[in-house]
Amino acid sequence: MAERNTVSVLGVPIDTLTWDTAVSRLLLWAERREGRVVGICNTHSVVTAHDDPLFGAVLQGADMNTADGAPVAWFMRLSGARGQQRINGPDLMWRTCQALDRAGAPSIFLYGNTEDTNRRLEAVLRTRFPDLTIAGSISPPFRDLTAEETAQHIAHINRSGAGIVWVSLGCPKQEVWMAKSRESVHAVMVGVGAAFDYHAGTIKRAPLWMQRAGLEWVHRLASEPRRLWRRYLYNNTQFVLRAVQTYVRRR
Repeated sequence: MAERNTVSVLGVPIDTLTWDTAVSRLLLWAERREGRVVGICNTHSVVTAHDDPLFGAVLQGADMNTADGAPVAWFMRLSGARGQQRINGPDLMWRTCQALDRAGAPSIFLYGNTEDTNRRLEAVLRTRFPDLTIAGSISPPFRDLTAEETAQHIAHINRSGAGIVWVSLGCPKQEVWMAKSRESVHAVMVGVGAAFDYHAGTIKRAPLWMQRAGLEWVHRLASEPRRLWRRYLYNNTQFVLRAVQTYVRRR
């Protein structure tokens, strides 16, 4: 595998990647059943990492971080990563499943979200990717797990033989869970947040033109204003202010 190159985005190392490189890394690690952590980083995760040193350490220690948010990719391009694309969670999951379907192996595991969403997601994936193997699924309770429950879940994942675990617990919970499980889970763990809901059809994704224009967050905010308005108001504002300060200092 080629040497890892990153750009520091408010202190978070984000990998300079193409879609092909990102998918190829996941496939290689999955084939080897390596315990790896992959962060999908938007403005929310980057600002949270900047404010919370413990979460910042989680992303610092990840094996790969992708530029999920368009502002993150824009900042990387301004910092010298010419042509850096937005490598977002839903599309990375879809493209990787497509590649696994063509190869016929290794298998995937779904961890997080609700049982209903996961059932719908499995049905969609099996229809679109008939040669993709879904080794299992766990929808953990929406509370802190006991040590015994965590150990049972990890044992279940390892017994399944899955090479990739898609994790949908929300940020920062999913990244913290992956970091704590790295030494125990024998698979690549990728925190994809709302990707389960998008692909299952339980949440409608923004139109393609909004995604390309970096306005997907506007669509999400309009869909769930009460839950998300504080997050976007704070995180987007802080990201812009801190990014401008960082860019001016570098110049």
